[in-house]
Amino acid sequence: MAPPGNSQGDELIVTGDLSRSNVTVGRFDEVCTVTRTAPMDTSDLQCQITLSLPEGRITVQGVFTITSAGPGDITLAITGGTGRYRTAHGYIHAVNTSDTETQLTVHLIR
Repeated sequence: MAPPGNSQGDELIVTGDLSRSNVTVGRFDEVCTVTRTAPMDTSDLQCQITLSLPEGRITVQGVFTITSAGPGDITLAITGGTGRYRTAHGYIHAVNTSDTETQLTVHLIR
């Protein structure tokens, strides 16, 4: 039986809608792997995310830390894209606004 809490190698797989002003504009698919655990319920996660939009896809990845208080602010690199976003780079900044919603600010350079 696995120990309680996060363990190295655990995965979190999430998918959902991307909304802007309460209108669905695309979807996201995310896979995160726990890469490090530490005392006090602290873990590092390595995440790969795809933002699927009508004119192409944007890929994002990076590492962030989660504590017992939550993940806090998250900044991840835009690593590429397809279609209109084929030359994409920059970063996204994410802030969890509830247990089920995250506000993304995309800083996109094409």
